[in-house]
Amino acid sequence: MSSLMDNLKGKAGELKGKAGELKGKASELAGKHNEKIDTMVEKTGAAVDKVTKHKYSEKIESGTSKAKHAVDDFASKPKDEPPAS
Repeated sequence: MSSLMDNLKGKAGELKGKAGELKGKASELAGKHNEKIDTMVEKTGAAVDKVTKHKYSEKIESGTSKAKHAVDDFASKPKDEPPAS
């Protein structure tokens, strides 16, 4: 039973490490493509606003802004670019 628990703990550690790697890669890609992501968020918000006949414009604008800020917070800057000051 002990070896089973040790095996499970080892696998959990491997998965945790892999999840960290994937998060880092996603953050790097979001940083590299931040402008494209922002553009798509804006286009999506505009499309939803149009479909809802502008009934929820304020909420859509708020959600769009929050989504863009969340991407900015998640995104890491590319290593070859200096951080914005």
